[in-house]
Amino acid sequence: MASLFYFLGAVSQDHTQKSFTVKYITETIVPDGILDEPIWEEAESAANFWEYFPVDSIQARKQSEIKMLYDETNLYIGITVYTEGKNYAIQSLKRDFRAGNSDNITLLFDTFNDGNNAFLFGTNPYGVRREGLVSGGGLDLSGFTISWDVKWRGESRIYEDYYTSELVIPLTSFKFREGENRWRFNSYRFDTQSNESSTWVRIPQNQNIFGLTFMGDMIFEKPLGRSRTPLALIPYVNTSWSNDRENSIEDTSFKVGGDAKVSVGNSMNLDITLNPDFSQVEVDDQVTNLTRFEVSLPEKRQFFIDNNDLFASFGDSRDANPFFSRRIGIAQDTAGNTIENSIIAGARLSGKLTNDLRLGFFSIQTEEDAGNEIAGNNNSMLALQHLVFSRSNIGMFFINRQSTGDPDFLAEENRYNRVAGIDYNLISADNVWSGQYYLHKSFSPGVEGRDWSAGASMRYNSRNYSGSTKWVYIGENFDSDLGFVRRTDIVKGLASFNRAFWPEDSFINTHSFGVTPVFIWRPTQDYQNTDYSIFSQWEARFRNRERLQLQWSNRYTYLFDSFDPTGSEDGLELPADTEYHYNSFQVEYQSDARRILAYGVETTVGDFYNGERFSVEGNLALRIQPKAFISMQLNYDKITLPDPYPSADIWLIAPRFELTFSKSLFLSTLVQYSNQRDNFGVNARLQWRFAPLSDLFLVYTDNYYVDRFSPRFRSVNLKFTYWLNI
Repeated sequence: MASLFYFLGAVSQDHTQKSFTVKYITETIVPDGILDEPIWEEAESAANFWEYFPVDSIQARKQSEIKMLYDETNLYIGITVYTEGKNYAIQSLKRDFRAGNSDNITLLFDTFNDGNNAFLFGTNPYGVRREGLVSGGGLDLSGFTISWDVKWRGESRIYEDYYTSELVIPLTSFKFREGENRWRFNSYRFDTQSNESSTWVRIPQNQNIFGLTFMGDMIFEKPLGRSRTPLALIPYVNTSWSNDRENSIEDTSFKVGGDAKVSVGNSMNLDITLNPDFSQVEVDDQVTNLTRFEVSLPEKRQFFIDNNDLFASFGDSRDANPFFSRRIGIAQDTAGNTIENSIIAGARLSGKLTNDLRLGFFSIQTEEDAGNEIAGNNNSMLALQHLVFSRSNIGMFFINRQSTGDPDFLAEENRYNRVAGIDYNLISADNVWSGQYYLHKSFSPGVEGRDWSAGASMRYNSRNYSGSTKWVYIGENFDSDLGFVRRTDIVKGLASFNRAFWPEDSFINTHSFGVTPVFIWRPTQDYQNTDYSIFSQWEARFRNRERLQLQWSNRYTYLFDSFDPTGSEDGLELPADTEYHYNSFQVEYQSDARRILAYGVETTVGDFYNGERFSVEGNLALRIQPKAFISMQLNYDKITLPDPYPSADIWLIAPRFELTFSKSLFLSTLVQYSNQRDNFGVNARLQWRFAPLSDLFLVYTDNYYVDRFSPRFRSVNLKFTYWLNI
């Protein structure tokens, strides 16, 4: 087995390595988007881009050229992007745009040359910037985030058949080893006018365009020195008014607090937060939940984003993730409602200890809320990750949730929860093989036995064939208070097989057939089969970027507990100890997202437990570029169950309006109507970025009951934040 791991983890890449030299300079470049400084003529270029879409075997029809220079403090980047004209697709002028449906170019920097993590910087023809982090080798979107923020400058200029961009990124924005003279690098670009995506280093289409497998080298003319990162202080002042109509509580508050960012050497970050406030963070998107289980929602709070993969990549992301940062700062009151539980302070240390070893540690203290019988808690985690072979790693962690103080309402079994474990994450050098193997154990007062979780998965991805297999065991008593565990007492097994076709000279770019059987057994019930699902699908992706998918599902469910699929408050639940076989058919279509008006629709028809289901999900997006982006999400589920069980028409309607008056003034409004949650909500956020990463927010939130349309909760927040380098 060890020799197999070595083979899979150490396979070498078989392609010519591209490289260019980054020249050291002593003059300063002001990023105005015009590459008129004479020193640019002396810079080497990263050129000769390859087409990624619609084919991946030719040089790009519209080329791009990237030049880089550096001094003791900054990396200077000059970009020339050739186009068919000036009819660019731009979503808005707001920072951190999504790239896939607009014109832009993105740069990836693997500063530790490990093929696992990278810094991302991008810009578009209007000079709008975005930055992000890629982790886990870029195997999937779970390792991609643009929620990370850092200070840098950039501007663009549009000409007749090309545009230029000039970027200045402080070296302190990166983490790297002192004395390093080489970083792995790649760049990808979206060109809506020629319907082309391209990359500097050639990437096959069966791999992600942001993947870190296929990269070249940027070679510094002289080794990089010690990073002189200033101490960053980010204080905030927040004043708010709220009116809780449900509980007849009106409140006015004033809060101060802030964050500090300290660099420890070139490779480690120390982040400190005191009395944090997340009132400016976008509200969660409401979802319709027709399952028996909790739904996982993404983290949006900035403090938890940086190096989050080091903490959150353990275990199985769907079934048994031991750390889920959204558990911190959220609790349940005595009525079982989810409420905010204030964070008093926290610290996080993360980064590279050595060339191969990453360290992550955090400790966060939450506040006691005696009125809601919520104890104060210290939430801590230590994580270590060591690189093995070429790109694989072994990780170990320890999580501790410990109640502080000795409140009378605290039950003995809730005083602490601890989880420890070890993971092996496999990524072959050519990205064809990947997988994960883990073993975790939880510790809680009075609990002994059946408190383990284990899993093994393997994935294969080649141009024409792909497949995977996964096995997960979650013991009946396994528990992670800071994790996301969908259900316990299961053994889950799945396998998938997919065959892809790449027709030549066709309006279809690629199409594929796949089948995925999923089975779940319950160990404490003599391994009774409790669920199975068999999915069969065909998907086509067209050269005009439209997409069509057909799926047939065959399901079986055995209910151990009573359950109402409609989620109604007073409906008669389907009885426990009953089983159901049901089939459904699904069609999904997505239009060309480059267009001014784009849309998608998905419909599902078929059986549902002992009744029937008809569902329609639609999305609509309108660009009034570059100032406005209007979108609409609509979900309708008609659940029809035989008497005496309830039937329901479930609606979720969510229009969103984003106005960008300039690159520094934004208005975003999200309206959400959900009759399943009995809530009509409005969240409007006005943001003025008056200085780099320094903002003034005005946030208005209003919620109403749906059934009687009466007010539930209303608030207004005014928040000022300022990023100060010392």
